[in-house]
Amino acid sequence: MTAPAVESREILLDGVRVAYTLRRSVRKTLGLRIDHRGLTVGVPLRVGLREAEAFIRSHAAWVVEKLHNRPQPEARPAFEAVDGAAVPFLGEAWRISIGRGNNRVLWHEIGPERVLELALRSGGDARRLLLRELQQRGLDLFKNRVEEFCLRLGRPVPPVALSNARTRWGSCSSRSGIRLHWRLIHLPLGLIDYVVAHEVAHLVEMNHSPRFWSVVESIYPDHVAARKALRQVAASLPSL
Repeated sequence: MTAPAVESREILLDGVRVAYTLRRSVRKTLGLRIDHRGLTVGVPLRVGLREAEAFIRSHAAWVVEKLHNRPQPEARPAFEAVDGAAVPFLGEAWRISIGRGNNRVLWHEIGPERVLELALRSGGDARRLLLRELQQRGLDLFKNRVEEFCLRLGRPVPPVALSNARTRWGSCSSRSGIRLHWRLIHLPLGLIDYVVAHEVAHLVEMNHSPRFWSVVESIYPDHVAARKALRQVAASLPSL
């Protein structure tokens, strides 16, 4: 049985329980990387878990120190769904308007202005209503885009579900299908399509080998620029 290309695991280092991502690829050496997402361990495909964890333990002091001293991201204030607040949807800013109604969301385009009306019952929760609407819109769109890219590859369309993962925009499993972060709905369609193409390509190559990137290239040629743009825009999204 082939080991997964990416795994989330934990290890005990100097009495500290450390979460890490184990990433297998066609690389020739083992390597460690620590960034805002935590510890990532890159290993060649042939390397087993025991050898990978022995490598981590051999650098235990460095790992624990780096994790302890890494800069912590600034906590973003939670988005408030109030009159006049702007929320991005498919890369465009929509102004929120709070109204009275039966807990419905109404989308208005009045000339150049885009208004998202949250029609609430008395005591209704505007944030919850907005979140539910964005997630439903996201799921409908993501299913459509997954189907489109599967058709390009001639692959059966897998189940599609939403995720709320802390560090990943999407995931692909041969058993459970494709999961896409609901917050992608904030982004322009071109960036959503990049993430979808990336995950659909995993239906062909369940790794990040050169063959995998060739598949991505075949269905989304501008993937290098999109990947860079995605990293830049992520920090500006509202925290719902």
